[in-house]
Amino acid sequence: MFKMTTQKNTAAALAPATTFWNGAIVVGAGPSGLATAACLELKGVPCLILEKSDGIASLWKHKTYDRLHLHIPKQFCELPHLPFPEDYPTYPDRQQFVDYLENYATRFKLDFRFNEQVTAAAFDSAAGHWKITTRNTNNMLLGGGGLMLQQQGGTASSEFRARWLVVASGENAEAVCPVIPGAADFKGPVLHSSQYKSGADYKGRNVLVVGAGNSGMEIALDLFNFNARPSLVVRSPVHILPREVFGKSTFAVAMRLLKTFPIWFTDSLLVWYTWALMGDTSSYGFHRPAVGPMALKSKSGKTPVLDVGTFARIKNRDIKVVPAIDHLTSNGAQFVDGQVQQFDAIILATGYRSNVPQWLNDKGNFFSEDGFPRNPSPRSWKGAETGLYVAGLGRKGILGAVFDAKNIADDISQLFFADELESHIRVQPVLQQQQQLR
Repeated sequence: MFKMTTQKNTAAALAPATTFWNGAIVVGAGPSGLATAACLELKGVPCLILEKSDGIASLWKHKTYDRLHLHIPKQFCELPHLPFPEDYPTYPDRQQFVDYLENYATRFKLDFRFNEQVTAAAFDSAAGHWKITTRNTNNMLLGGGGLMLQQQGGTASSEFRARWLVVASGENAEAVCPVIPGAADFKGPVLHSSQYKSGADYKGRNVLVVGAGNSGMEIALDLFNFNARPSLVVRSPVHILPREVFGKSTFAVAMRLLKTFPIWFTDSLLVWYTWALMGDTSSYGFHRPAVGPMALKSKSGKTPVLDVGTFARIKNRDIKVVPAIDHLTSNGAQFVDGQVQQFDAIILATGYRSNVPQWLNDKGNFFSEDGFPRNPSPRSWKGAETGLYVAGLGRKGILGAVFDAKNIADDISQLFFADELESHIRVQPVLQQQQQLR
């Protein structure tokens, strides 16, 4: 094992500084990274989190809309060893969740290096550890919930070495912006949902929302509530479920059912209840996939829409549903069914993607091209490479990330203390020999 040290190569002003970390390095300071780091620290394993932005939970802080709340109850979104405050509502809002994460980082005295974008990570088989290269902008090492431990300057990049690497960069690392024919001709703004904040900016305007997932549906409702005129592009089959069943969270009900019944039966009950409550969604342009909502989530990670009021506005024709876009015009869009409409702005609620393939040298072929474990399984938290671990990329949401974090901490801690014991056994005879010579 090696102690944490930092070396600078004085031969060149831009040569990367090297930090040797005696423990695990986690890439990403979102919920998955925080949970894993806290579990490791509680097991006695030193952990350093590398984060490309200037703070934790950057997606929640800077790339979410104002009205966002957790779509499932708080008990399914809390991180290990720290419940949400009792006075929090069932569905905390964005700022409440951010405050919770900030408190979490402080409570467990987590160590961070912010503004460090990982550009490459590869296992050095000769040395027996991971080599991680970063591009650093404001190079600062923080610990204990924000206390500065060390500051460096003058380097365009840094290098870190550690026995264990945890990939926790998230399912939502980068925005997906599809190429739409005619986009260059459209004279209005076209922005991804990560740039959208509030419908107040679109009062009285015709706005096209592309994408009918949870974000797209909620943004369309937000636009309507601020007196905009939203239209919603529904391109593919999607499951819509009410957020609550008989006053209880639909997700919580589904989890309870799955403990007793097979997934197909649970899905049948959810779809039947939705039909009884909301009617035939296909009549409004929402065709259901052939696979049930929970089975689809388990198989592909595609989350059903948990409706918070959007569908009622669609039924009232307050929000229009349109098919896929054929091409954009200078002042609107033509759709695949031939209809043409005018729009003042377009919002792309087209989701995010993992960026792991861009920086991880995956010699074990553990990840697929889309940046997720190639063979999802209950053990997808452990990579094929020596010392490689994965948190929050199992398409199971925060609940799955918590499961990953606990398993990773258990596994690494056993290896960490086994190494410490082996090192002690090697050093002890040398110390005894030195004492005899005195």
